[in-house]
Amino acid sequence: MGLPQQGHENHEATGQAELAEEARKIRRLQIMMSMVTSVLSQDPNMTLEEASEMAADARRAALAMFPGKELAYDLIYRPRLQRIMNERFRLQ
Repeated sequence: MGLPQQGHENHEATGQAELAEEARKIRRLQIMMSMVTSVLSQDPNMTLEEASEMAADARRAALAMFPGKELAYDLIYRPRLQRIMNERFRLQ
């Protein structure tokens, strides 16, 4: 009876490690996006082209961390970046 219990504990530990790794990746994404939005909002010398490139790079980095999550990115971060760029560069 001891072996199934050990297997269960190992599976549980693996699950906890995966959850911790997922939490780290989410936090890293949040920090990255915070930095990107800050630079887009505050860098007085940034051009529209540079801002667009930074937004595209941020999307690529986010999807490298979370493959297959394009819809989530487009729902959560894309509108935020678009709003900042619209305000900053007076876009419509």
